Formats: sequence, C-alpha cells, structure tokens
Amino acid sequence: MKKEKDYLGSEKITKLLLSFALPSMIGMLVNSLYNIVDQISIGWGVGYLGNAATSIIFPLNMVCLAFALMLGDGASAYLSIKL
Repeated sequence: MKKEKDYLGSEKITKLLLSFALPSMIGMLVNSLYNIVDQISIGWGVGYLGNAATSIIFPLNMVCLAFALMLGDGASAYLSIKL
C-alpha cells in the first residue's frame, strides 16, 4: 500500500478528484433525503404553508452547504499539505 504522501503526488488528478468529491456528494445526498422526509412530515403536521416555507429555503440551504463543504474540504487539504 502506498503512503498518503506518495498517493497525493503520483495519482491521477481524476482519481484524486473523485476520491475527495465523493464524500461531499454523499453528504449532500443525505441532506436532500432529510429534506424529503422533512417535507412529508411538515405536510402532514403544518400543511401547505409549511411546505412552501421549506421549499423556498431548500435551495439556499444547498448553496450554503456546498460553500461550507468547499471551504472545509479545501482548507483541510491545504492544511494537510502544509503539515
């Protein structure tokens, strides 16, 4: 098995990009599934106004999550390289 230092320096960019992007995509998928379940429960409990409110906020939530993951993953990769 290769060491992490050798792995980052010699592996193809596409393979590295997939290995780092896959956890972010899984996190966003879990967040989307949570929103679907949330929409169902709010629809039963509150009604259409609750669904409208969460439907408006969902795209904003996804954009904020994407930026947070981008900054968090980028900062951790940068810090790992510097260490």
